[in-house]
Amino acid sequence: MLRALVVLLLLANLAFFAWTRGVLAPAFAPPRHADHEPGRFANQLNAEAVRVLAPTAASAAVVAARAAAAVCLEAGPLRDSDIVAAEALLASALAPANFPTGSWTREPLPPPPRWLVYAGRVPDAAARRAREAELRRLGLEFELLEAPADLAPGLVLARHATRAEAEAALAVLAAASAPLKGARVVSLPVAPALAVLRFARVLPEQQARLQALPAEAFAGGFKPCAGAARP
Repeated sequence: MLRALVVLLLLANLAFFAWTRGVLAPAFAPPRHADHEPGRFANQLNAEAVRVLAPTAASAAVVAARAAAAVCLEAGPLRDSDIVAAEALLASALAPANFPTGSWTREPLPPPPRWLVYAGRVPDAAARRAREAELRRLGLEFELLEAPADLAPGLVLARHATRAEAEAALAVLAAASAPLKGARVVSLPVAPALAVLRFARVLPEQQARLQALPAEAFAGGFKPCAGAARP
């Protein structure tokens, strides 16, 4: 009797071993079937997209991924007098961070339009509201000019890069069926030259270094480049 029991236990152990190893599959699926092939492969998402790369190819893929994560950041606008100090701060702060030479460039900004189609200076609040109501009746858009003192507070109908463009716009107003009285062309003082400090390609590990710089020295700190988040 004891011998028969030993034989039964041995057979049971052999059957259990065969079952856990998948020998009896597919009739008897092994336990934790998903942890073995081909079940584990079948449970992958987009398994057909998995590729085994050679070491050199893998390194190139890592480099490409880091390059794709690089962004364009810039600070400004800054006056010429402020840019010199900002660049000196960059040079001292970024040297320990291994930023390569020439990491940033100084990009001048175009001067703002200084020729205005001007509807007049109206310092009295009640008179200004009446003038604004008149402009609205004529379907004209306007903005309040707050500087310089000899023109402010005044109402501006349009801004133009050249005097000729402003004169042409004023002529259109004069020829309208309901012409605007008192409008004229004026010029703003020449604005100081402005520029931005631009990093065309900033890697993810470098971005924190730039963001940690004092914002007040960089006109509010570094932000994504105007017009393009990436170079």
